[in-house]
Amino acid sequence: MHVPGLHAEGGLVAVTKDHDDDARREDPRAARSRHRVLTAATACFLAHGYDATTVEQVAAKAGLAKRTVFNLYADKPSLFRAALECSLDTAERFTCQLLAHVHELAEAPDVRAPLGALAEELALTVLAGPVVPLRRLLAREGERFPELLADYRRRAPEAVLTALTGTFAVLAEHGRLSIDNPSIAAEHFAFLVMGADLDRGMLGEPPPSSQRSRERAATGVEVFWRAYRPDQTQTPCAVSGTASHADPASDSDPASDSDPASDSDSATSSTSKPSSSSR
Repeated sequence: MHVPGLHAEGGLVAVTKDHDDDARREDPRAARSRHRVLTAATACFLAHGYDATTVEQVAAKAGLAKRTVFNLYADKPSLFRAALECSLDTAERFTCQLLAHVHELAEAPDVRAPLGALAEELALTVLAGPVVPLRRLLAREGERFPELLADYRRRAPEAVLTALTGTFAVLAEHGRLSIDNPSIAAEHFAFLVMGADLDRGMLGEPPPSSQRSRERAATGVEVFWRAYRPDQTQTPCAVSGTASHADPASDSDPASDSDPASDSDSATSSTSKPSSSSR
């Protein structure tokens, strides 16, 4: 089975398991034409959107006749769905690669370093690849194609957050991270690593450089680590409960420890008592 990937130029390769299975059942020439059409359609839709893309543009980019496109796909909506399915498969492949590293995190002897590596890979995968253009396209066309938008959310961003949540829960259970709510921690991690640049990309800004993505990811992990690192010496509960767990004798007035006979000499006794103890 061939999995979808990227051209050397960074464009999407529009081949999925289903289309690969179809290719084995159809004439090799038709299979090659389908591949070219889907690759061209994916590039056109991601670059120009649904309304601004025409079947004529797709055919020209694929180097095929318009009739050939219509022989493969009955109309423009069918072509769009097929092309977006290819993009979703690519996004899911990237997600699966990330999930492998997420699950490895739970077994790592040192959590801090793998967290940094995972953050960098997450940022570079989402911000530098075709994910942001795909998200922008789905955001624009989600009302017209709600099933594609729901499918993407399930197979990509929600899958990553679910995996992070499960891993953080395991790490918290073993005392390797101090986390009360793993799902919130997963959202914190994702946003600290890439959230601001992802928002900018969704609003049309060009992708950040790889160096910037790495630097922001490293900074985000540092903040995450400070918030959730395990602290064996002092916990928030211990800090807030200091008075309630203190020795009852320490809560009493210092004067109550003095000799009863000195209680009437308030100022003199209180100063003479420490000097006698110091002797």
